[in-house]
Amino acid sequence: IQKKEGNLDIPDIYYAVYQNIIAINHFKNEAYLFAHCYDSENNIPELERILNVKNFAAFDFRREGNASSNLSDEAYMEKVKIAKKHCGRGDVFQLVLSKRFSQKFKGDEFNVYRALRSVNPSPYLFYFDYGNFKIFGSSPEAQLVVKEGKAEIHPIAGTFKRTGNDEEDARLAKKLTEDAKENSEHVMLVDLARNDLSRHGNNVIVENYREVQYFSHVIHLVSKVTGQKKKNTPTMDVVADTFPAGTLSGAPKHRAMQLIEDYEPTNRAYYGGAIGFMDFNGNFNHAIMIRTFLSKNHELHYQAGAGLVAASEPASELQEVYNKLGALNKAMEIAETI
Repeated sequence: IQKKEGNLDIPDIYYAVYQNIIAINHFKNEAYLFAHCYDSENNIPELERILNVKNFAAFDFRREGNASSNLSDEAYMEKVKIAKKHCGRGDVFQLVLSKRFSQKFKGDEFNVYRALRSVNPSPYLFYFDYGNFKIFGSSPEAQLVVKEGKAEIHPIAGTFKRTGNDEEDARLAKKLTEDAKENSEHVMLVDLARNDLSRHGNNVIVENYREVQYFSHVIHLVSKVTGQKKKNTPTMDVVADTFPAGTLSGAPKHRAMQLIEDYEPTNRAYYGGAIGFMDFNGNFNHAIMIRTFLSKNHELHYQAGAGLVAASEPASELQEVYNKLGALNKAMEIAETI
């Protein structure tokens, strides 16, 4: 993959082994401090002193100007039309094309994360400060979960915007389950997950199929595909089989990724990647980096895409991109009032 103009210049892979961990039990309102002291002294007393410091700097968050994008709305809809042609002639069944936004700011972007946690509580909430850039988000979707040899993928495909009215949302949820285009998209990605897990897995099954799940700004169809990792198979082999998620690329995955490289004007960088933890026993739990901000040089970058199939309507797919970014835009708005 060639680096394109507008490349965000962050590492392709970044993992760390942390000396200190603070684990918080939200149910008991307790914090637990851990120090890994392989060849160093226990530093927990020093950690306690830092935590007890009451004085810390606080800065307001303010957006500077309007957000810019790597694609105009008109250009994105033209890309949708091109994707439909690829689907129509059988190059791919589905193609996920995305649109990046960038927003300059002053102050403390941690307030955006605080707001995002409140606006869009999700299974994965994360804030990582890597020094010259930060990544934070509230992702609804696992990239891959491996626990005691059992691997899971939770494909999310099929999206309607919420209205804020429970009765209307219930009606929309029913409409979503009956929508031929949204369901065909979902079936493709469930089949792709089954195929990915079958490479180094046995007993691959669909445990949950097309469940309606409500998030702050959207309604999704969600499934759960599981398999048992084959004996003596390293977890990273399963990671390689399943990355990137089909819900962020399309199907067949390899050809879809080639087309993404051709048609998206900037590298995705963090977007569609994965963030999480793994241990030394083969357990692995990573979220897909969607509903996620990258902060660098006082600029927030955020991105969303739509799954494009032969039946896609360009204006509807563009609106899906904006629907998925609803929580992020709201978080920035709220952060200015904190």
